[in-house]
Amino acid sequence: MQQRQLSLDADEASLKRGKKRGSYNCGRCGLPKKGHSCNVTVDPTNPAPPSSRSRQTQLDYYQPSPSGHHHHLRRALSFDDDDDVVVDHVEPVSDDEESETCGPLTWTCLVEVLRRAGPKSLLSAAQVCRGWRDCARRMWRSTEELSLRVPPRSRLGSVGSLLQKCSGLLRLTLRIESDLDATLLACIAFSCPNLEALDIRTAENAVNWISGDELSRFVAEKKCLSTLKVEGCTNLGFLNICSSSLSTLWLSGLHSISRTAINCPKLKELSLEFSGQENDSTDLVTMVDSFERTCPRLRNMHIASVRLSHDAALSLAQANLRDLRMLSLVLGTGITDASVASITSTYTNLELLDLSGSSISDSGIGMICNVFPQTLSRLSLAHCPNITSSGIQFATAQLPHLQLIDCGMTISDPSVEDLTAEQQTCSTESNYDERVNKAKHHPMYQKLIIKHGRLRKLSLWGCSGLDALCLNCPELNELNLNSCTNLHPARLLLQCPTLENVYAVGCGDVLIEAIHNQIFNDFVSETDHFPRKRLADGSKRVFVPCFPSQQPSDDGKGRRAWQSRCNIRVN
Repeated sequence: MQQRQLSLDADEASLKRGKKRGSYNCGRCGLPKKGHSCNVTVDPTNPAPPSSRSRQTQLDYYQPSPSGHHHHLRRALSFDDDDDVVVDHVEPVSDDEESETCGPLTWTCLVEVLRRAGPKSLLSAAQVCRGWRDCARRMWRSTEELSLRVPPRSRLGSVGSLLQKCSGLLRLTLRIESDLDATLLACIAFSCPNLEALDIRTAENAVNWISGDELSRFVAEKKCLSTLKVEGCTNLGFLNICSSSLSTLWLSGLHSISRTAINCPKLKELSLEFSGQENDSTDLVTMVDSFERTCPRLRNMHIASVRLSHDAALSLAQANLRDLRMLSLVLGTGITDASVASITSTYTNLELLDLSGSSISDSGIGMICNVFPQTLSRLSLAHCPNITSSGIQFATAQLPHLQLIDCGMTISDPSVEDLTAEQQTCSTESNYDERVNKAKHHPMYQKLIIKHGRLRKLSLWGCSGLDALCLNCPELNELNLNSCTNLHPARLLLQCPTLENVYAVGCGDVLIEAIHNQIFNDFVSETDHFPRKRLADGSKRVFVPCFPSQQPSDDGKGRRAWQSRCNIRVN
């Protein structure tokens, strides 16, 4: 009786000592200790594991490195709300800390667990105990890459308090779902002094109120910034970006830029996407003309604007950017064959050329093939209505190093476009059938024959004017035939043994079945062949048929291999 009374007094004394530490959780059941009476009995020889409520960290599947060293292991795992934390080179653990235990885990084990946790898990882990809080702080200080989604109702102060924990942050990605202004830039500049890469992505309904003066001030203050990507830049007004470290600049949603001054000697990649509004008053000729003096090391250039014209192409040719390897001029209906002639006369080492939405014809394709026969590997000519199937065939025949070509909406049938636009207005089935019959009798159907040894990706989406297609491409692994509504199944020939993905959204069931049968039959023809063997006198070779019992197994193997290799996507 006396021994039992001593144990009860010891429990009461431990509870009194615990109250001095403030609020904490029960060591038996994990519930908050304040106002809690625990009824769980614990066997001292076999203690129960802590409950799930006391452990709020979330772990993802992880495979350890074969070498066993994790100090330089970089992980980018997705957690709740797509919030990612990448921790690299955690602060070293001393010998005393390594021998300490935080509950059932040693200090080293806890470090390895928390370094793979997301932001929410780290914040929850810091509330468990003092040891876990110290370990979580060490994780925040060691974070180099962070990706956060900012919901519409969240406060900017919460983002600032979280960024202040990451003193060593180098790369930051923010997905903003509400309006943003220069306060966010000020918060980032104060909390992340060594930031190297910043990517701000806005939601569809979010408004970016950052002005050109505020953006230029932010870039000038960040001496280590090398990559800047900002979406929704509709309120900049002007561009005045001067940086000695910036190498990549992406700005989208630009509108009516009155003045442009991009002075970045180390800039290698530039992407400027303007809004598609017709009242855009940006002077692209003056902008492009200044790149020779301010950005002499440009290698990749992408400009998407309806204001692109032949004069802008002439200014680009006069800029003479010697290191330019990738050029993309998109949505410029003023880009003609004369523009192609000026570009090809100056830049002879292009590896990627994108003239989607331009007004070039087959003559422009001929100029491209004459200048880039040994360098061009990717060519995009989507939404170019003046190009025919003959020009596409000529490009694939004259460019032996071509690996990707995009000809979407190039070979299009105007009657089918009107049909898809007015399909919803047809109230009766008879009117719809009449429009389909008129589209079938349209005389502008074309055929396309491509034979290429290195082509890997071919896109013919929206080519409703294509009637026959013949492909002999042994390296082709992706084919896009979306909305090829007039492609005849009997005039389709696919000799592409390495196909992995075929996109056939909007195609008829008969065409999809023809694609399926051709790919399957080609594979069977390769596997189900009979070996040849010479006769006894060595005169000639004859076929040696397989045994009947072996044939079904070969067919089954061929079917399983084909199903795992090629996917026909119709949704």
